[in-house]
Amino acid sequence: MAHDLFEAARTAMARAHAPYSKFPVGAAIRTDDGSVYSGANIENISFPEGWCAETTAISHMVMAGQHKIREVAVIAQKLALCPPCGGCRQRLAEFSDADTKIYLCDEAGIQKTMTIADLLPHSFQTEAIG
Repeated sequence: MAHDLFEAARTAMARAHAPYSKFPVGAAIRTDDGSVYSGANIENISFPEGWCAETTAISHMVMAGQHKIREVAVIAQKLALCPPCGGCRQRLAEFSDADTKIYLCDEAGIQKTMTIADLLPHSFQTEAIG
């Protein structure tokens, strides 16, 4: 079932706007209802005003009215097993449970499966501000 996330992330990576870093990244998110939202990194010459693939996918998810991530796949053209950056780890945690699956992919497919708790073991908890 996660293979479709890999495919969506790879398709998104092909649409990345990365003229400065030449480092295309794609991400795909599956929500609790089974919907898939994808995104690519979109750079801007005014660093750091661009945004990451995971951020783009989360934006699509939220705009569709979804708020719960079940699985995430991430792929980068020039780096095997590219994990989300620190900011994206926290963004993903905002909409995830500790056991949300994170799939790190290369061109061949999913190569490593982690959880959001593995990726960000001491995330800032939203309950702390309530």
